[in-house]
Amino acid sequence: MTTITVKKKSAIESIVISGHSGYKSEGSDIVCASISSMVITTVNACLKVDETSIDYEKKNGFVKIDIQKQDSMVILLIENMISLLEELASQYPKYVKVTEEVYL
Repeated sequence: MTTITVKKKSAIESIVISGHSGYKSEGSDIVCASISSMVITTVNACLKVDETSIDYEKKNGFVKIDIQKQDSMVILLIENMISLLEELASQYPKYVKVTEEVYL
């Protein structure tokens, strides 16, 4: 299962995506491919808006995005990505889970 954790204080601070969905074997897994496409497209768009807006780390089966600037366009892009991931999770609940952690 792929888990997506959105970490917030007063605003979104980071998103952690980890694990492989297990929907199909590696290379033919449409769920993992969808997640990768959504995340990489969003990361690239955020970096085009402002190269210093986010910091991200990518490894096999793991991505962490840290919001460095609360730029309105970057936040819109991140929120859109989260909405798309939540929609995917609703269609494939055995393979994708989105959670939110709120810190005070």
